Amino acid sequence: MTFVVTENCIKCKYTDCVEVCPVDCFYEGPNFLVIHPDECIDCALCEPECPAEAIFSEDELPDGQESFVEINAELADVWPNISEKKDPLPEAEEWDGTPGKRDKLER
Repeated sequence: MTFVVTENCIKCKYTDCVEVCPVDCFYEGPNFLVIHPDECIDCALCEPECPAEAIFSEDELPDGQESFVEINAELADVWPNISEKKDPLPEAEEWDGTPGKRDKLER
């Protein structure tokens, strides 16, 4: 089982989760983070650290977020690894909680 970054991270990209990850399994895109499913050890440390509440266990994904399992796996193979906390995107507070952001995901 792995943890998955879901839609609410898009255009927020808080990195509080990255800082607590013991295995550095986060990967960074222009406006979104993903978790590499083969590297995640299911420790659950990242989930409570996400200010956007965008991280879920794969078996507890909210309805409509199931496609993010595949999105995380796909993008983790092409995006660079991130292992240190950075500032969130400038518009993070404005976008946090906004539904329907999937089309805003920059690959």
